[in-house]
Amino acid sequence: MAAMAVALRGLGGRFRWRTQAVAGGVRGAARGAAAAQLGRKVAVVDYVEPSPQGTRWGLGGTCVNVGCIPKKLMHQAALLGGLIQDAPHYGWEVAQPVPHDWRKMAEAVQNHVKSLNWGHRVQLQDRKVKYFNIKASFVDEHTVCGVAKGGKEILLSADHIIIATGGRPRYPMHIEGALEYGITSDDIFWLKESPGKTLVVGASYVALECAGFLTGIGLDTTVMIRSIPLRGFDQQMSSMVIEHMASHGTRFLRGCAPSRVRRLPDGHLQVTWEDCTTGKEDTGTFDTVLWAIGRVPDTRSLNLEKAGVDTSPDTQKILVDSREGTSVPHIYAIGDVVEGRPELTPTAIMAGRLLVQRLFGGSSDLMDYDNVPTTVFTPLEYGCVGLSEEEAVARHGQEHVEVYHAHYKPLEFTVAGRDASQCYVKMVCLREPPQLVLGLHFLGPNAGEVTQGFALGIKCGASYAQVMRTVGIHPTCSEEVVKLRISKRSGLDPTVTGCG
Repeated sequence: MAAMAVALRGLGGRFRWRTQAVAGGVRGAARGAAAAQLGRKVAVVDYVEPSPQGTRWGLGGTCVNVGCIPKKLMHQAALLGGLIQDAPHYGWEVAQPVPHDWRKMAEAVQNHVKSLNWGHRVQLQDRKVKYFNIKASFVDEHTVCGVAKGGKEILLSADHIIIATGGRPRYPMHIEGALEYGITSDDIFWLKESPGKTLVVGASYVALECAGFLTGIGLDTTVMIRSIPLRGFDQQMSSMVIEHMASHGTRFLRGCAPSRVRRLPDGHLQVTWEDCTTGKEDTGTFDTVLWAIGRVPDTRSLNLEKAGVDTSPDTQKILVDSREGTSVPHIYAIGDVVEGRPELTPTAIMAGRLLVQRLFGGSSDLMDYDNVPTTVFTPLEYGCVGLSEEEAVARHGQEHVEVYHAHYKPLEFTVAGRDASQCYVKMVCLREPPQLVLGLHFLGPNAGEVTQGFALGIKCGASYAQVMRTVGIHPTCSEEVVKLRISKRSGLDPTVTGCG
């Protein structure tokens, strides 16, 4: 288990210790470095508990090591495979098919991640932040205890402690063989050999992103979904993501749940599952089973009860107020470990910076968790900011919501004859003038780049009319957002527009 918290002392303050050590910990270097820049004495405590398969990594947290960074790079590898298929249409004589080498890709990605680990270490050192690679837990509300590699116990205390331990993938412990033979996102990016034919169990963005790049690099990939895909996201967009993946080689087992995994004499994994509707049992053989069924907060080994920090009885996540404060006045929590917060790295980083500014910089600015943009890096990317259509209707009522939408065809798809059936954009607005934009949903190439730009306008309270008065950049996919003229309420089909 990763145990990372930050301990902060004021100007001239001293940590108390029993060995020559300094206190605390935080997920990633950013929050500790920010406090150190304000002249505070800061320590970071970080420890990675190896996954059940033995995978471990360096400083930087989930995003750097087993999340956003390696995921995006492997997603890029898959996108390049698609571009290679397009190349002959643009005059490049490329012999098909072009094989993919997992070992080369994995080594390159892992080397980049290790360079980031080193960069974080250097950053902490440059900012004079003390770093402890120990697993820590609370002794009391001001003190944490850790054990160094040599077995030496270290007691660390501080005036302020920030908990940012994040979460780890959930294993379905009720399924026979799940722990022994399955892997998770903690392992997939650090495999030395190709995972081969893979069963991905789950319908989260992690499940679909992993399945997408595995399919994209040429691996036989199946996704098993018990209920709905991308829960919490706009369900029309989610369905279109699935449709695109299915039409481009990813197999889906809908309404199914696994019941057993066992290893066959030849080394393959036999998975038994049940159709949740009919009760019929079926089996399949795979090289790898990847569990992507959610995450659990990394709080169980922190001994939070000794510090008096309250957690949710249902999720075990830490309960905080609008100022990131826990039930103990000088203990704070940010990021995925907190109840009700978006599980996104940028929100944790910004929340941490704002917290440090409030503690030591004289600021009163609070983190605003509304209209946080994000992107699901499936083969056809899905970017969104603001409310889904379902959330808008639930909050404001169907009669007060207007949705403008359109299919479009990226210019880059035309020459290669790519299918653009699922390239789609919709804007969810209040119906009453000035038709405040409640949410934007974009499915297509470079969705993250498109969404990031429009997120600023939506954050600033943009109206539909203001977006329509924005001049588009031609020929781009982004300009499709400022050309939305058709309302779902009109009963007309969305217009088919194009950049060409």
